[in-house]
Amino acid sequence: MRRYGKHTDEDDIRSRPNRRGNRPRTHIRPKHEDAAEGMVLTVDRGRLTCLVEDRVVTAMKARELGRKAAVVGDRVALVGDLSGRKDTLARIVRIAERTSVLRRTADDDDPYERVVVANADRLAVVTALADPEPRPRLIDRCLVAAYDGGLEPLLVLTKSDLAPPDKLLELYGDLDIPYVVTSRVELESGEAVERVREQLDGRITAFVGHSGVGKTTLVNALVPEERRRTTGHVNAVTGRGRHTTTSALALPLAGAGGWVIDTPGVRSFGLAHVDPSRVIHAFPDLEPGTEGCPRACSHDEPDCALDDWVAQGHADPARLYSLRRLLASRERTDSD
Repeated sequence: MRRYGKHTDEDDIRSRPNRRGNRPRTHIRPKHEDAAEGMVLTVDRGRLTCLVEDRVVTAMKARELGRKAAVVGDRVALVGDLSGRKDTLARIVRIAERTSVLRRTADDDDPYERVVVANADRLAVVTALADPEPRPRLIDRCLVAAYDGGLEPLLVLTKSDLAPPDKLLELYGDLDIPYVVTSRVELESGEAVERVREQLDGRITAFVGHSGVGKTTLVNALVPEERRRTTGHVNAVTGRGRHTTTSALALPLAGAGGWVIDTPGVRSFGLAHVDPSRVIHAFPDLEPGTEGCPRACSHDEPDCALDDWVAQGHADPARLYSLRRLLASRERTDSD
């Protein structure tokens, strides 16, 4: 092995040629002060469709962003060809700080969390009252993800012509979650669409639900000019429908100044990433009572201070039960 002393001759130093040219490498990143602002509408195999002013632009992520990925709803800065013409490509050079994040994991044992949507104001949890049957534990998990990510939840109950909503609404009454009940007839007449639209006015709303509940059908009714293929039939054995929405897509809500983000149907909603200390923020009547909790309290253990807080009359016991039911859903499979 050759060793060099203090006085090496320049000719003795071996340099590795740069196959990509003679430009020296640098860690200084360009600032791109002239970058245009945009919003990510959809992501497909490394290509991102973005709205820049009134143009739809295809872009790719710049290398300097490293592993940081942009998702639907992200506010980004773009450079390059922003004309939106066919076969043109821009570059995303910055991703703005997110105001909210909807995350999920494949299951509760999976440490890898996936960001589904960014910067949404609301999460509309769509579930059918029948065909397929409601899955309250999956609803609970979606609510936990909403509270954890800073989104306001909304329940959208479909197919009320097949079953009444009373029993399911009673289960979530103590959470004070806004809801809309729809039927097939009302969807066809447009009456239900207007009720849902009132809840979305001026907001960015992500829609989530398992297959066969009518989520994409509802989105098609809300944004008819951007129709997506509706869900296939519900399997009579499993009670599940086919996945027909394969990627998240942001669609402008005409006349309401809002956005609808349609997401793929889910069959599970892992919560391995959820911290109970963040979920409690959605319960302002209970949160002050956690000051006496032991460190890293799960809020469902013998030393939890919330029991005394409720016993002293500071909050309704039903609210504490609802919180613990939601947190317990992290420990149960949502397919039960």
